[in-house]
Amino acid sequence: MLGGAGILFGVAAAPAQAAEVSYKTECIPPSISGLPPVEGTTEVQITAPAEAKVGDEVTITWKFVQAASKNPDVLDLEKDTVKPTGTLKAAGAQTADIAMEGPRSNPPIPKNSDMKLSDMTGRLKLTTAGEVTLTPDAYDINVSKPISTDTKCSPQETVPSSATIKVTGADGGSGGPPTGLPTLPTGVPTGLPTGLPTGSSPASPTASASGTGGGSGTGGGSGGQTDFTGKEVQVPYACKTPIGDKNATSPVQVNAKKTGGSFDLTVQFKKSVMNSPADIPKDSVKPSMEVVLGGADKGTVHVEGPTNAKDIKSGDPIEIPDLTGTYKPGASGQSTLSPGVLTIKALGTTTTCTPTKTEVSLTLDTSQQPGGASGGSSTGGSSSSSGTSGGLAQTGAEDHGTLKALGLVAGTAILLGGAVFTFLPRRVR
Repeated sequence: MLGGAGILFGVAAAPAQAAEVSYKTECIPPSISGLPPVEGTTEVQITAPAEAKVGDEVTITWKFVQAASKNPDVLDLEKDTVKPTGTLKAAGAQTADIAMEGPRSNPPIPKNSDMKLSDMTGRLKLTTAGEVTLTPDAYDINVSKPISTDTKCSPQETVPSSATIKVTGADGGSGGPPTGLPTLPTGVPTGLPTGLPTGSSPASPTASASGTGGGSGTGGGSGGQTDFTGKEVQVPYACKTPIGDKNATSPVQVNAKKTGGSFDLTVQFKKSVMNSPADIPKDSVKPSMEVVLGGADKGTVHVEGPTNAKDIKSGDPIEIPDLTGTYKPGASGQSTLSPGVLTIKALGTTTTCTPTKTEVSLTLDTSQQPGGASGGSSTGGSSSSSGTSGGLAQTGAEDHGTLKALGLVAGTAILLGGAVFTFLPRRVR
C-alpha cells in the first residue's frame, strides 16, 4: 500500500527536470561603448515539468550557470541594477517563442568579478500531445545605472535542446486535437527597434522631379513658382564624436520656399541617424547645419532644428528634425545648395560631421539681395561656421546606410558603456 501510494504521488506531482546546456555566444555591447562584438560561452540550466497534459500552463525557469565573462575592470555595478530578458524556443509537438524575464535583483558586482544574473521565468500553455523540446536562444542584459544600457547576446552555433516535456492528451492519452492556443507572457526583451524611419514629413512635391529650381518662376525669374523640392542625396560624413572618429552615409534633402527675394530653407534627414544608446531627456539634443552654396553664389546658410520635444528611451531611434533657416542670395544666376557640416550638441558634448564630398540637392535661379551671402554666410539664426566653397568632387554616393556615427552622451556615460558590456572577456577587449 505504501509503495502504491508513492507511485500515485509521483505521477500526480509531475516532478520537474533540470538540464544544463552551453553554447557559443556573440555579445553586442551598447553602441556608446565603441567596442566590437565579442564571442564567449553561455551556460544555462533550464527547469521544466517532465510531464504535463494538454491544456496545462507550465512555468519554465532559465538559470544562468555561467555568464560568458566577468564584469570588466571598469566600473562597479550597484545592487539591483541588472535585469536579464531572453527567448526560449519550444519545438516538436508544439512551437513557440517563450518570453523569459528575470527580476532586477543582483548583489553588488565589483569590477573584474563574475556576473550575477537573476533566474528568468516564462510560461507556456500546452496545446498538443507529444514531446515538446525547450532550447535557450538570444538574451539581453540591461543595466539601469547610472544610465540605462543594453548588451545583446545571441547564439553562434546550433544550440541543443536542454529539456523535454512529455505532453499527454487531456484524457491521459498520447494524442488528440489541440485544445487551445499558445499564451505568451509579457516581458519581451527591450531595445529591439532599429533603423526606424524619421518622423519628418517630406516636402510637398510642387517643383520639378529633378530637384532643381532652374527656369521660370525662380528667384529673379518670371512666373509664379515659389516652392522648390530638392533631390535626396546620399551624403558621406566623416564625424568627430566623443567616442572617436566615425564614417557613415545619410540621405539628406534640401527644399526651398521663395519669399520676396529670399528663400526659406528646410533640410530633411530621410532616416533615423541612430538608435539611442541610453535614455536621453527632452530638450537635450540640438542639431544644426551649414548648407553650402555653389554656382553663382558662395558661402553657407545656417539652418537649425528644435531640441527633442520628448524623452528618448534607450534603443529608440534618434531622429534629426527638419532644420530651417533663411537664404538671402548674394549673387544673381544659378546657385546650388548642398548639405554641409552637421553639428549635434547633446548632454554637454558636441559631434561634428563633415561631408567628404559635395552632393548638390537643389539649384535655384537667384537675384542678388543687399546683405546677401556672396562668399559670406546667410542665416535665419546665428551663423556658426565660416563660408565653404562647393569645390569637392561631386562623384555621388550609393551607400544607403544610416548615419550611426553620432555619440550623444557625456563622458561618464561613455565610461559606463564599456563597463556594462558584461559579456566581454578582458583579453578580447
